[in-house]
Amino acid sequence: MKQSINILISGGGTGGHIYPAIAIANELKERFPHAKFLFVGAKDKMEMEKVPEAGYEITGLWISGIQRKLTIKNLLFPLKLLVSLFKSREIIRQFKPDVAIGTGGFASGPTIIMANMCKIPTLIQEQNSYPGITNKLLSRKSKIICVAYDGLGRFFPKEKIVKTGNPVRSSLLSIHTKDKIFDGNKLFHLKQKTTTILVLGGSLGARKINQLIEQNIVFFKEQKVQVIWQCGKLYFDEYKKYNEFENIHVHSFINKMDLAYAAANIIISRSGASSVSELCIVGKPTIFVPSPNVAEDHQTKNALSIAEKHGAILLKESELETFPIVFETLLKDDGKQESLSQNIKELALPNATNKIINQVEKLVDF
Repeated sequence: MKQSINILISGGGTGGHIYPAIAIANELKERFPHAKFLFVGAKDKMEMEKVPEAGYEITGLWISGIQRKLTIKNLLFPLKLLVSLFKSREIIRQFKPDVAIGTGGFASGPTIIMANMCKIPTLIQEQNSYPGITNKLLSRKSKIICVAYDGLGRFFPKEKIVKTGNPVRSSLLSIHTKDKIFDGNKLFHLKQKTTTILVLGGSLGARKINQLIEQNIVFFKEQKVQVIWQCGKLYFDEYKKYNEFENIHVHSFINKMDLAYAAANIIISRSGASSVSELCIVGKPTIFVPSPNVAEDHQTKNALSIAEKHGAILLKESELETFPIVFETLLKDDGKQESLSQNIKELALPNATNKIINQVEKLVDF
């Protein structure tokens, strides 16, 4: 069997595209120890930092998304796309990939388009219940489309779809051990036997969630809970002052997410596809606060798919004034917490990464 293969992976812009890509690469490396990897990302986006931290080489394209309003960036988009297509062709010519994988985001567009033009077999992985425009376009030529939700046949060619689930960090599979819980409490300087709330606004942060937590600082103290608050790099300077509070621990970004999940008793989170997939595996009582500012309101659809099965609480941004009542009710109801925990676990797809690698394997000429 061929062991030395070249694997091109593209995706980024947010953690929701980056971490699935890294999870796929890690699993491929386990199966093919001699494989060579090259990531393609967007210059100045977080993948240019996070991918090398994970131990992989990455090259950047001059590409960005289209803004919703008329801006100079939008006027530059055709030029950026043309330059990125030429750069992608050069990357492919030099790296000579056996397969190309796209996980969504700005950079995956030109990379996978050019891979298809160069007759490289391609696979795309769609995390959301409503796909973005990039993957819709790429699906026409890609060989396999791995998805996490049912019903995507209305967007993609049905014969190419394989339901695998979303790849997640393998470290999340062991968060319930006593050692992980101990290490989490130690890392975040938490008090023992005190309920811990983990707040996640996505890799870049979420202003509405940050404002919600700020407004309820005194309320959390009254409820005798401690808070691990990932506010996002964009907002850290604004909210780091709350580290002065004994029960509040503010972070711009959390690298050891497995330990944060292990330490948490209740989670407040956005409902991007990767976050939802991770939280199903984590199995902790969760309040989803979806962002309404995404294509086709797909975060609400993601959260609703869990809430309808009684696996989480869905709290829309327009309903945030009810948060103290919703939170206190959940905090004082151990039965509700246990029910949410069990129900969300039943929706987990923990073997997603392995299933995706099985599909990649079908595309490689051994």
